[in-house]
Amino acid sequence: MTDAGVIDGTWTALVLAGQRPGENAFADTHNVAFKALIPVAGEPMLARVVRTLLGCGAVRRVVIVAQDPERLLAGAPGWLSRDERVATARSSDGIATSIDALAGSAEAPFPLLVATADHALLTQPMVEVFLAGAGEADAAFAVVERKVVEAGYPETRRTWLRFRGGDYSGANLFALTTPASRKALALWSSVERDRKKAVRLMFYFGPLLALRALTRTISLDAALARIARRAGLGIRAVRLPFAEAAIDVDKPADLALAERILSARQADR
Repeated sequence: MTDAGVIDGTWTALVLAGQRPGENAFADTHNVAFKALIPVAGEPMLARVVRTLLGCGAVRRVVIVAQDPERLLAGAPGWLSRDERVATARSSDGIATSIDALAGSAEAPFPLLVATADHALLTQPMVEVFLAGAGEADAAFAVVERKVVEAGYPETRRTWLRFRGGDYSGANLFALTTPASRKALALWSSVERDRKKAVRLMFYFGPLLALRALTRTISLDAALARIARRAGLGIRAVRLPFAEAAIDVDKPADLALAERILSARQADR
């Protein structure tokens, strides 16, 4: 994988638009069938994310992954169904298994960029910085350091992974560049249930690593290096300088903050 892949339109973007248990109530309060269709500043967040990705020079095609994609698109803006660069795929029981079923197929060849439909504040610069940072790693994921998030939005509440040298929140962007990245999906599948419980998550990688993470005697990069050696693949954490990259729309407070940020962006134009 070379840096040319960042700009030459070789990437397929998977947009995860499934609905987890408990998210129906959030959707219901906005009179839509799916969380991904909740309007943010007047536009369904799924449409915002897809439009942003299609505007990135690196992205050739977008595949929307959901439990019921036909019904989802029926409630979405019509252009999503008409755009030939947009396709859909039916998800399975878990996120990782859904991605694994598509990864490397004719529908979703490598390299793959994975985003989520609730990342309503996603911008093209975020995607570009992330893909450039992913480089030649088999798999990469985006994070934002706590000091960056809290400098911009001290009121937002995130799940933090705590390491020596800094705390980090995930930014809902993942790169899978080679077939070897399937090993990363296997790891993801095993920890998916505890993705919001940082302490418990670390125990999946062995008690020594968990202890060092708990005592903050290991850095994020050193922890990833150990995990990568054990899994036999290259994994990279890409630090993004954008506070908004860590803010997804999971609850009413997130929605209010996202709308405030988008309103400020519009005013600055």
